[in-house]
Amino acid sequence: MSSRFISGQRPADTLNYAFLIFLIAITVLFYKKINSAFLLIALYSVLILVQAVLQTVKDKSRSLRLTYDLIFPTICILVIFDSLEKIVHYINPRDIDVFLIKADYMLFNGYPTVMLENIMFPFLTDILQIAYSSYYFLPITLGIVLVIKKDNLSFNHALFLIMLCFYLSYVGYLLWPALGPRYTLNHMQNTELKGLFLAEPIQDLLNRLEGVKRDAFPSGHTGIALTVLYLSYCFEKKLFTIFLPFVLGLIFSTVYLRYHYVVDVIAGIVLALITIILGERLYEYSKKRLDTYS
Repeated sequence: MSSRFISGQRPADTLNYAFLIFLIAITVLFYKKINSAFLLIALYSVLILVQAVLQTVKDKSRSLRLTYDLIFPTICILVIFDSLEKIVHYINPRDIDVFLIKADYMLFNGYPTVMLENIMFPFLTDILQIAYSSYYFLPITLGIVLVIKKDNLSFNHALFLIMLCFYLSYVGYLLWPALGPRYTLNHMQNTELKGLFLAEPIQDLLNRLEGVKRDAFPSGHTGIALTVLYLSYCFEKKLFTIFLPFVLGLIFSTVYLRYHYVVDVIAGIVLALITIILGERLYEYSKKRLDTYS
């Protein structure tokens, strides 16, 4: 790799290359166990190639720059997440839901998703489903605002930490696969989750888009939301004020809507802390290292 190529590389680019290479290595290692191993290796390789091309041509037009900055990272994160369904249970077939259920029971002397039925009513369910869905818009909104402001330094910083949080959560799914209470404790629920107008359509849409993945532990929704909240406080305090009620509602909704155990949420908070503490150090180290090639 030429010094010119490296000098045009952001810490987020380095992170993305590293994680894609990690996934290729994992897929090769478990090649005989993963049914779609060849297609996955091809997919990850194409993502590496596309990033390398965008990195080279990004300054030739505004549309290419936008694709490089915002569109491709978003697509890459989503594509990798979707691909985990074809990997996780092939390389780690033992779900840890039983341990998570026991941990929740030890903390609350009961099952939180069942206990929350006491405060459940349709309007609250709709509100919390909207809060839960804000997860998909929080990082993109922050990115768009920073791009519009042409604050490249803050954007690159935020992109690195957000991608790091996503990828750390994906490693968590590989290590500790879990379905979540909406599947494992459904037989214990006494009441179905019902909203007024919005909850069921949103739930159906998310179920179709996400499929059945072992992505409960840690709570990526909690980790990403808190990381974005931290970044908005650092770089765009007006957004922090707007994001705060959504993030608080989102964290509560993960249990109320039966997507997560409480211990998943606690792990998501830890994930955010690791992302922020480790990520800040890695970002500075990576930036200094890449600056030597400039």
